[in-house]
Amino acid sequence: MLKDIFSKPKKKKYATIPSETAKHDVPEGIMTKCPNCKKIMYTKELSKNLKVCFHCQHHHSMNSRERLNSFLDPHTFEELNANMISENPLGFPDYVEKLEKDRKKTGINEAVVTGTGEVEGMKVSVAVMDSTFRMGSMGSVVGEKITRAIEKADELAVPFIIFTASGGARMQEGVLSLMQMAKTSVALKRFSDNGGLIISIMTHPTTGGVSASFASLGDYNLAEPGALIGFAGRRIIEQTIREELPEDFQTSEFLLKHGQLDAVVSRTELKEKVANILSIHQGGDFEW
Repeated sequence: MLKDIFSKPKKKKYATIPSETAKHDVPEGIMTKCPNCKKIMYTKELSKNLKVCFHCQHHHSMNSRERLNSFLDPHTFEELNANMISENPLGFPDYVEKLEKDRKKTGINEAVVTGTGEVEGMKVSVAVMDSTFRMGSMGSVVGEKITRAIEKADELAVPFIIFTASGGARMQEGVLSLMQMAKTSVALKRFSDNGGLIISIMTHPTTGGVSASFASLGDYNLAEPGALIGFAGRRIIEQTIREELPEDFQTSEFLLKHGQLDAVVSRTELKEKVANILSIHQGGDFEW
């Protein structure tokens, strides 16, 4: 059955450093402390597990390159529009300098990386937002790159997959940033009308204008466990409605319970589940 695609993975046992002394007497960067359960693990082993905590399944943040390497088949990714960079259309103070600083820090030119690749041998067009660049905020270039990736999927007649991670629209570009909500949504509608398959995978955090546009327009809307997903912040909503919100409000689990997601899928199972969906839509055989 289709629901078996999203069945929970079995828990596995992994070794960690045995003594309290060893936890502290190690060089910086070798160990990682989970912000959720506070357990300490080898950074290298955590990376092998796709940065999912062995103990509590907390999903540590991933940058775009880590995401692409973990999700796409090896050596299949071909980047699109890598050299597009943002201008400063409103003359916002220090904006250009901040963009340059982020480019040097992250090694990417904008808050989204786009291209084509393969998932278990099936070709796709993919866009991966990166929260390490301006908190994944959506400006004109982010919207343009995502739109072009959608159009590439249409041109090649392949599925479009997007990983969202964003604080919302980029304030330094004002209404030009907000226009990207409509631009990307229209591109997805055209692609969908042409029979295109859209898979949206929301990661922590997916908020603001991104959550209110392309992030929520997939034929399949998936999310990682514990991801913050929503438009306005908790405090603003509580002040507006004058009510206290549930503790798990705007988490992926809360949205799934209220019908706004199709599934919450662990990162360690995500490639397999997405490959299953792709296989079904291509009419291929699949072992459940």
